[in-house]
Amino acid sequence: MTNIIVVFPKIEDAKNIKNLLMRNGVQVTVVCNSGAQALSYADEFHNGIIISGYRLKDMMYTDLLVDLPRGFSLLLITSNLHVEEASQMGVMCVSMPVKIQHLVQTIFMMSEEIERARRRRKEKPVKRSSEDRQVIETAKELLIERNHMTEQEAHRYIQKCSMDSGTGMVESAKMILSIYR
Repeated sequence: MTNIIVVFPKIEDAKNIKNLLMRNGVQVTVVCNSGAQALSYADEFHNGIIISGYRLKDMMYTDLLVDLPRGFSLLLITSNLHVEEASQMGVMCVSMPVKIQHLVQTIFMMSEEIERARRRRKEKPVKRSSEDRQVIETAKELLIERNHMTEQEAHRYIQKCSMDSGTGMVESAKMILSIYR
């Protein structure tokens, strides 16, 4: 689930945006009226979207953008005067007067992109320490020697054991070593 933080200088405006979004199927996590509060909430969550106005009580949207935690995107609701400026900075914008369907579609699109980015980060291979790599290599050598496997077959065997048991490759390699020794 993507966390949605709505921040506007007038808390009533933030609540109105929240209510509009909730009625249209968008779950809003929190509303606030200052950039500092929005950033504080964002630090608590892993990812999300901050929906903001151009000028907040304590900062401009550009200041909010600079301090945005990794995994968060900014959606600016602003007048047509500021849309081009914000777009050049890579900020997603919805111009006023707000068309609710356009706002909701933009949020869903941004949420999907955040989810894709999260999956890409998660899919990156794990960096193993030299000790962990050595454990895997030792287990492979043992399988090659005792079971007459190729290096590739031994590697696949450890991978399969890992997937079947729901453990990491290092744990599976250690298990193989404990069985054979």
